[in-house]
Amino acid sequence: MSDAAQLTRSGGGEVPSARSHGGPDHQFISFRVAGQEYGVDIMSVREIKGWSETTMLPHSPHYMRGVLNLRGAIVPVFDLRARFGGGGTETSKTHVVIIVAVEGRTIGMLVDAVSDILTACSDDIRPVPDTGDGAEHDFIKGLFSVGERMVALLDVARLFDIECVDAATGQPAR
Repeated sequence: MSDAAQLTRSGGGEVPSARSHGGPDHQFISFRVAGQEYGVDIMSVREIKGWSETTMLPHSPHYMRGVLNLRGAIVPVFDLRARFGGGGTETSKTHVVIIVAVEGRTIGMLVDAVSDILTACSDDIRPVPDTGDGAEHDFIKGLFSVGERMVALLDVARLFDIECVDAATGQPAR
């Protein structure tokens, strides 16, 4: 395991954090989409649930999978593979939906699988390099390594355009 990030596995105890690198520790839920690993701040995660069919809404963006009823709340579910330009996910019972809180709203993210809980020091999180191809990476907060793995940390608020979320939930735009 790398010094750059400490890993907590779901069945084991908490691994000591790498505070010697400086900066506060941050925890992330990591997950896989199309063979790549991503992470979101653990404090934004409300729930992880198995895949179940959603109800599609007309005129939704191509990456919106539909809505689901989560204990009486209507939650839009977004397909991250489609959002990242990889085409729609062919779902199976192994796929999961990560329910996150985004600027006072609840949103579901369809992912291939949840991986781990990761802990990283602020100093270990690196900026996204300029790739020179004009690609926009505004929704990636930074990158960090866990052993041989590279994890892209997502800024969930930027990942989903708030007007799109409003259209999905029927709530007026702010």
